[in-house]
Amino acid sequence: MKLNKKLLATGVLTASLFAGQAWGAVSAQEAAKLGDTLTPMGAEKAGNGGDIPAWDGGLSEPPAGYKGDGIYVNPFAGEQPKFVIDRSNVDQHADKLSPGQVEMIRKYDNYRIPVYPTHRTATYPKKIMDETVANATKAELVSGGNGIDNYQDATPFPIPQNGLEVIWNHITRYRGGSVQRNVGQVTPTAGGDFSVVKFQEELVWNSYLTDYEPGKDDNVLFYFKQSITAPARLAGNVLLVHETLDQVAEPRRAWLYNAGQRRVRRAPQVAYDGPGTAADGMRTSDNLDMYNGAPDRYNWELIGKKEMYIPYNSYKLLDRGLSYDEIIQPGHINQDLARYELHRVWHVRATLKEGERHVYAQRDFYIDEDTWQASVIDHYDGRGELWRVGEAHAVQMYDQDVPWYAIEALYDLLSGRYLALGLTNEENTPYSFGVERQSRDFTPAALRRAGTR
Repeated sequence: MKLNKKLLATGVLTASLFAGQAWGAVSAQEAAKLGDTLTPMGAEKAGNGGDIPAWDGGLSEPPAGYKGDGIYVNPFAGEQPKFVIDRSNVDQHADKLSPGQVEMIRKYDNYRIPVYPTHRTATYPKKIMDETVANATKAELVSGGNGIDNYQDATPFPIPQNGLEVIWNHITRYRGGSVQRNVGQVTPTAGGDFSVVKFQEELVWNSYLTDYEPGKDDNVLFYFKQSITAPARLAGNVLLVHETLDQVAEPRRAWLYNAGQRRVRRAPQVAYDGPGTAADGMRTSDNLDMYNGAPDRYNWELIGKKEMYIPYNSYKLLDRGLSYDEIIQPGHINQDLARYELHRVWHVRATLKEGERHVYAQRDFYIDEDTWQASVIDHYDGRGELWRVGEAHAVQMYDQDVPWYAIEALYDLLSGRYLALGLTNEENTPYSFGVERQSRDFTPAALRRAGTR
């Protein structure tokens, strides 16, 4: 997806922004490591000589019992935890946990981390891996790091040179190109009471539109539509987003349709630390998908790579035999249903720039090397105190070669509440890939049609 050259021509991006501000492309010699010592996506192909195995291509063959209906069968159902991290042994394992995970264990006596054998299941379609390899020698950060040039879909920086490139890999990662999903979101009280807000969401990359024209709207990365289907008091409200690549040059385009008023209006607050949809104040707009949107308000530091216990292959949380009552508990989800594995992650620290504002003054990201998905994010307030802990329970959608999340959880250490998004256990047709959409389906005029109660 190339940065819109028309924006450059109109002077929206001034020359001063580009002075000394292009990074990204690596040499052909460096890029030759991809597919050799590195996977095509940029992870270390070798194991660690212990618990982390070598990558052997990932999981792309559905296990026995999978019916091809998007109801994912657990390929590791017979495995048991190797050990469990709790208050009794957290100090022994703290070097492989984030400070936020450690604090969750200390705060809740039933927040445990069950550690299972590691399986490097992640893989992507060959086209995406080939495009990622090609991006390595072409893609560059421009405009102070707020956009990407010479980039065509896939992962732009498989051999990252700084923290911002790692974050862009998360923001732009492949999620199937064109998908519709039906999911639930809950924000339990401290006592565990909750009601479910149900969403039907559509996510379509610009180049996957059936009427896509190269050069048209080419600063748009993807189109996103989120319709509330329950409860009745919210049903029919719709959020529409045109996710621009460089949001400093061209801010995110967002609209809200209010079903009660039958009115469409622009929604500039759907960005940064604006409130998340129907989230009861439990997340910001840029907490969706663990992190999204423009990175311009933070300085990004690449701390390095480390081994860490992160939620992985979390197929238990997709089990259709579970009700939401069995998953949602006071303070956190039912950790007996969670699965953690030892994987290598990129550690990136975001600190708020002087003169900028955001409710999170610092965020520490732990990004899985195989998928470029954020796995854990610790959020700090303006006093420097640990505030919220985000965990993404990852799964490999093996019939689509798409890594994604079973559930995103964002825990508030101060209030004792949390948000969980992505619940599918009680939803019909949770994921449908390859949906056909045209650009007209993502216009403000289309919101009224989508927002009928």
